[in-house]
Amino acid sequence: MKKLIILLVCGVFWANILLAQQTQFTVFEFIKVENDQIFDYIEFKDLMEKVYRQALNDKKITGWDFWSLQSGGDRADFQYIMVTHYDDPVKMMDGLNEESMIEYTKIAYPHLNESQVRKIFEESLAMRDMPMRLYMREIAETNDNFQIKPGVLASFDLMKANEGKFDAYEKAESEVFKPIHQKRIEQGLMGHWSFMRTALPLGSEAKSTHLTVNMYKDYMQFFNSQAYEDMNQTEAQRKAVNEGLNSRDQKWVYLATLENVVR
Repeated sequence: MKKLIILLVCGVFWANILLAQQTQFTVFEFIKVENDQIFDYIEFKDLMEKVYRQALNDKKITGWDFWSLQSGGDRADFQYIMVTHYDDPVKMMDGLNEESMIEYTKIAYPHLNESQVRKIFEESLAMRDMPMRLYMREIAETNDNFQIKPGVLASFDLMKANEGKFDAYEKAESEVFKPIHQKRIEQGLMGHWSFMRTALPLGSEAKSTHLTVNMYKDYMQFFNSQAYEDMNQTEAQRKAVNEGLNSRDQKWVYLATLENVVR
């Protein structure tokens, strides 16, 4: 009996470790670039792809995406969203400092000397502004094999749980909305869905507490998904959906196209 209890405890312990290792932590950086510097910045983000690929090889990150905004919220001066994925919250908070990125750039561009690399970074930092950065932890996602590649679309929906309904909102996303998105994926109307909460403590004045990411392979799939209405929903399901919608405030929706990706 004691052996059985020990085995059960060990099983739970290792299951929790495995779950922690599988949890994804993500940083979303909304980037503003002055109009007269956009072409220069396009060259810079192509360089960044090579740098972050070196970081991936070094197991500092698990992925990196660069999205071009099509529309979103009241912040039309955001042109890009840079997304960096980690498997550890400490790695996420530490990020990649400038010296690390310079070292990775040297590896990616062995023909450049150190002064040339540093000049590239100084010029890139001068041409961009990051008025918003989000540190998020994934808590739910659909079961799919969607291929993340340049050209796919995504809507980044910033949510704020209503006061006193934080847990109710998370339960609604995981138990009500996730199955709806899973069904759409199985019907070919979506590619992927994930639900994240902020990884940092926030006060009551925070503009958002959660984020959902909805991915589509192209505009045709996106518009078909928007037009779809499930006529087979029961009254109980419709009630659960409405309760879920009433537990949060949808702050902003950003539609973006993937330009660069590292996996």
